[in-house]
Amino acid sequence: MEHNLLPLEAVGIVCHLPHLAMNAEEALGFAFNLEIEVKSTEDAFFCEGETHIINLHGALILTAVPLRVGMDIHIHVILTGKRAAAKVVYVDPEHPRHSGIKLEQPENIWGVALPPHDWQEQHEA
Repeated sequence: MEHNLLPLEAVGIVCHLPHLAMNAEEALGFAFNLEIEVKSTEDAFFCEGETHIINLHGALILTAVPLRVGMDIHIHVILTGKRAAAKVVYVDPEHPRHSGIKLEQPENIWGVALPPHDWQEQHEA
């Protein structure tokens, strides 16, 4: 499926993130390219994005267009081909294209081969 994506370069995004207080064992710094789909009663669009910090529960991402706290999104990790539903839980007020997302189900959609020991996925039986 091909979409008309808004590329990061087209909107002149500079990748500077504030330092976040995160446990180093729980979060990893990786840049994965993403496709992000937003479907809500107010918005429906696709855009490009990339991760900056990832963990089993979500990520800090940079997007081509600003997202809003509370948005339900679907992300597609280009490298792994994996998809997941997520919610926007944080938007940096000084850099509105930097967002924190929480995955609906904690899982390693990022394809990290040797994740930290605390990345134990919980699957319902």
